[in-house]
Amino acid sequence: MRSSGACLPERFRRDTRLIFWDFDGVIKDSIAVKTEAFVQLFESFGGEVARRIRLHHEAHGGMSRFEKIPLYMEWAGVPVTESGVKAYCQHFSDIVLRQVINAPWVAGVERILRENPYAQEFILVTATPQGEITEILKAIDLRHCFSEVFGAPTKKGAAICSCLSRRNVPLDRCLMIGDARADMDAALENDIPFLLRRHASNHEVFCNFTGDSVEDFVEL
Repeated sequence: MRSSGACLPERFRRDTRLIFWDFDGVIKDSIAVKTEAFVQLFESFGGEVARRIRLHHEAHGGMSRFEKIPLYMEWAGVPVTESGVKAYCQHFSDIVLRQVINAPWVAGVERILRENPYAQEFILVTATPQGEITEILKAIDLRHCFSEVFGAPTKKGAAICSCLSRRNVPLDRCLMIGDARADMDAALENDIPFLLRRHASNHEVFCNFTGDSVEDFVEL
């Protein structure tokens, strides 16, 4: 684990009581799976469209597919209709579901989630649709690790706000762990600390980030 704050592991163990986790890129190393799925959906519309989609997805990792797919359809010149968006979303789900389930764990995270060694409360907030994340968590036997699970269309910031309003936990003892701007923005919106999980796909997005960050969770 690499951190910009030398005392992060100690603070994580001693001070953090409530943790909001993102899923893709934080729990499962599945960012590349979803990148390639978006590209695959629209690759028949030409290399420039595919390149634009790849760059956009990598820069907006926490954005829901329900927002991305209509935009990508527009870029591809496909009429954006309710039925068309639904069909593309279903095709995307068909491509990625099993691949996400089978994707490797981010190093160290499975132990933290299953053993909860510091008796913290874990809540999942993800841009993956609610029904799909429920199916994924069931397949990998992880649902019991979280007191609550929020998927799309619920926004991450709104999910965090709702949870905080129902808990008497000081904001400085909460933490959002994510790998995308949307995760950082959700933390800022709710005045809670943010921990960045760095990886190859978000390197450019966070090249100037100076807050706490980790590459894995082995040392936590």
